[in-house]
Amino acid sequence: MNPTNPGNPDKQLAPLRAKIDELDQQIIQLLNERAEVVVEVGKVKQTGDNPIYVPERERQVLDQVRTYNQGPLPDACLEAIWRELMSGSFALERPLRVGFLGPPGSFSHLAARRKFGASIEYDDLNDIASVFEAIHREHIDLGLVPIENSSVGGIGETLDCFLGADARVCAEVLINIHHNLLANDPPEKITKIYSKPVALAQCKKWLGVQMLNTQKVPTASTSKAAEIAAGEPGSAAIGSTLAGEVYGLKVQFASIEDNPQNTTRFFVIGKHAPKPSGDDKTSIMFTTEHKAGALTSVLDVLRDYGLNLTHIDKRPSQRANWEYIFFVDVIGHINDNKVSDAIEKAKGHCLQMTVMGSYPRAVEVL
Repeated sequence: MNPTNPGNPDKQLAPLRAKIDELDQQIIQLLNERAEVVVEVGKVKQTGDNPIYVPERERQVLDQVRTYNQGPLPDACLEAIWRELMSGSFALERPLRVGFLGPPGSFSHLAARRKFGASIEYDDLNDIASVFEAIHREHIDLGLVPIENSSVGGIGETLDCFLGADARVCAEVLINIHHNLLANDPPEKITKIYSKPVALAQCKKWLGVQMLNTQKVPTASTSKAAEIAAGEPGSAAIGSTLAGEVYGLKVQFASIEDNPQNTTRFFVIGKHAPKPSGDDKTSIMFTTEHKAGALTSVLDVLRDYGLNLTHIDKRPSQRANWEYIFFVDVIGHINDNKVSDAIEKAKGHCLQMTVMGSYPRAVEVL
């Protein structure tokens, strides 16, 4: 095409690209002006025992982003941008350290990155108990632990850790769990597939059709599977896209899970108690006497106060046979009179009751 032709796309694009460059310059200037205010916020926080991460403020900022957005960019795009912006803000105020269940590339790592962005410091820890211990010793500011999965239910290891922990729940995160076949060899050369047993089970239908005669090898984690597959010819792993990036594996097939709605809920744990955000949950754990109707009595109190239960689970108390600890989530904040009064009355039916934390309710799946 003749470059002097007025219909030339390059000629038509040039002024549009110039406008984008001009807007980018303005955006960068405004972001740095915002960052200067963040630095001042950090100075104020450092004058007292003020947390760097404030969940209720995070909720307020993201709610404002959605309110201000008039399109055409979707809310999810702007929320992702603002999460990274807040991640950079944490680094300006004071380095924020977040621990997660490792190794790197795990779904816990993925959840932490989506929640807190790329600008903070991360610690990958050996197990869930180590995340709680690191919070107790103040080696990390926050920890991220899985609490339940929509396909397999409650995560017993996490629930057990709360029994003797001094950590508080200060936020929740919802992550869609998309499993991917990761390998550097083409599919026809793959003879082994490594992954965590739960991940293999969640991809059973796809594996039965696409990889029926391939050996399935269980591993301790999806990220360990990726690490093994990266160093073993003819091997693949089932794991997250982040695991593929960390261990240098290509995504051969994406989203191979049987249930595309498979979601894991994570708790962010720490030492500080968030203030009400206007849309909160409260998590409690309690044990009752081993007698008929004991659990019903507690639940009746919550019902009579009009509290909406969103989750209930149980674990052995580890103190006596057939004694259980019940875990319940209700809508509302402990500072709400209705919630605090209900919990106080319910204590009369319990041997022990502990408020694990009140925190903003997750409204989007990351």
